[in-house]
Amino acid sequence: MSVPPRPTPALTRADGSPVRVLVVDDEDNLTELISMALRYEGWQVRTAATGTEAVRAAREFAPDAIVLDMMLPDFDGLEVLSRVRADTPAVPVLFLTARDAVEDRVAGLTAGGDDYVTKPFSLEEVVARVRALMRRTAVVTDESSALLVVGDLTLDEDSHEVTRGGDELSLTATEFELLRYLMRNPRRVLSKPQILDRVWHYDFGGQANVVELYISYLRKKVDAGRTPMIHTMRGAGYVLKPAP
Repeated sequence: MSVPPRPTPALTRADGSPVRVLVVDDEDNLTELISMALRYEGWQVRTAATGTEAVRAAREFAPDAIVLDMMLPDFDGLEVLSRVRADTPAVPVLFLTARDAVEDRVAGLTAGGDDYVTKPFSLEEVVARVRALMRRTAVVTDESSALLVVGDLTLDEDSHEVTRGGDELSLTATEFELLRYLMRNPRRVLSKPQILDRVWHYDFGGQANVVELYISYLRKKVDAGRTPMIHTMRGAGYVLKPAP
């Protein structure tokens, strides 16, 4: 196995922070090789050698993708997938399977896995598959791109064009800034004080109604007639998530 050349531009989270990948395999040498290749991409990597460690790491690390071996010492990859998806339904999973284990591949995809590679594999293939999964199902962007993408919602920071499911949305300047802030922090609960500070540059002082008003405006344009993406977390704030 050889380390693939680092692509340009790098893939990052929509808010500019490094992509996070959880690698789960009980073969230390293999885990280290995969981790090295992923870190070479500029991504943050955490590893686990058992199903129990994997479930705990997924909760603590909040990965953008998981590379998951089907065979683990305590319980198999399907059980890991089930437990992880109970907490984070949208995280993409790439299964590692044995060359002759066709039933494992079928079971993995049937259970909700997004893709698989068979052992032995090249590190280039693993990296390419992980990149493809995150582009398709997670919230990531190229560092040189002005395009933010969350699910079927896209926002072009240069042209100020916004679309959902291919339909163009017409936003005011303030609605655009609010949506941009939400999209740069996907799946993160943002409080009213945070939103006021970043969008309106106000210190929090009884202006919560401004946030509520503009959230309602956005919902009418972004979520109207569609599966909602903007959610209220009572007592905490608002969060933007890809529609299931």
